[in-house]
Amino acid sequence: MTLDRRTVLTGATSAAAAAGLAGGVAHAAPPKGQIRIATEEAFSTTEHLRAMKKLVDSQPQVVRHDYRLYRMMTADLNADTPKRLLDLEKIRLAEMDEYGVTMHLLSLTSPGVQLLPADIAVGVAASTNDEMAEVIKRHPGRFAGLATVAPQDPAAAAKEIERAKTKLKLNGVMINSQTNNEYLDDKKYWPIFEAAEAHGMPIYIHPRSPSDQMIAPFQDYNMGSAFWGYGMETSTHFVRIMASGAFDRFPDLSIVLGHMGEAVHFWIWRLDYMARPGMSRGDTPMKRLPSEYLRRNLKITTSGQENPDALRYSIDTLGLWNVMWAIDYPYQETAGAVGFLDKAPITQPERDAIYWQNAARIFNIKL
Repeated sequence: MTLDRRTVLTGATSAAAAAGLAGGVAHAAPPKGQIRIATEEAFSTTEHLRAMKKLVDSQPQVVRHDYRLYRMMTADLNADTPKRLLDLEKIRLAEMDEYGVTMHLLSLTSPGVQLLPADIAVGVAASTNDEMAEVIKRHPGRFAGLATVAPQDPAAAAKEIERAKTKLKLNGVMINSQTNNEYLDDKKYWPIFEAAEAHGMPIYIHPRSPSDQMIAPFQDYNMGSAFWGYGMETSTHFVRIMASGAFDRFPDLSIVLGHMGEAVHFWIWRLDYMARPGMSRGDTPMKRLPSEYLRRNLKITTSGQENPDALRYSIDTLGLWNVMWAIDYPYQETAGAVGFLDKAPITQPERDAIYWQNAARIFNIKL
């Protein structure tokens, strides 16, 4: 299936189905023939969870949200969340079929392998990618995948990106924000950007707990979690990458942010204003205004942000071509995510672009 802007603009329309309520969540039955590619869908492996359990059990004094999450998840692998993360072919496919979801773009659940020692992380990343690729082969058209890499070893991460693209035929890369309290704007990590750009692999930056430098104000009220800290951590990470000049060095690099872009583009006017020469941020290495990078190098997904006003703003500000749909399975409900975009006050060509055409183009997904 060949996709371009003409395809998106002239794509066939389909009638919206009547809306209903399921468990208190607004849900519309899938329009006939509607394709849906969900682009931030987490999974795990037994090896990954065992490695994380060993890590968090060895450091019981650590109270960060990352550690609390894995202590909870590994306490009982038959609990709902770990069971859904580990299952890729029964529970997941049945739920996808129930709500008319065509495909999950799979990624290892946050924080991936980025808490593990580098040598262990590299091995777990490679085996995770192998396991995911096998599942994709068994279910063509239902799954695609984002490669796991270990930024702790930038050279190994770059090699794994190449292997993921050329050998495993994966569709992008998932990195869970900071690694050992460092961000990808540090030039020692730029081999990762170089490999991603060279192989046409978008990098999805997923949230995790704030780094040690910024954790203090988030430690109360559960603010270090998805409630607030996740978005602040990840949006800060993106702005650091942009301000570092990375997008001038790697102009074809695509960075993907979930949760309606972690709100970065809601600051677009002020970012431009403050980045002008002579203003407070005029000393950055950036050669263009932030708005130019946002529209060229940033792609966003709707994961966990079912807000039609934010969706409309995102389309109008970043361009329809840069917005994709996601569920955030299993942390968000499939019913709500499908109902949100089915009922959003947008045109059917816009719906098709966000539901699947942009994802197919950006992640090179063949249907």
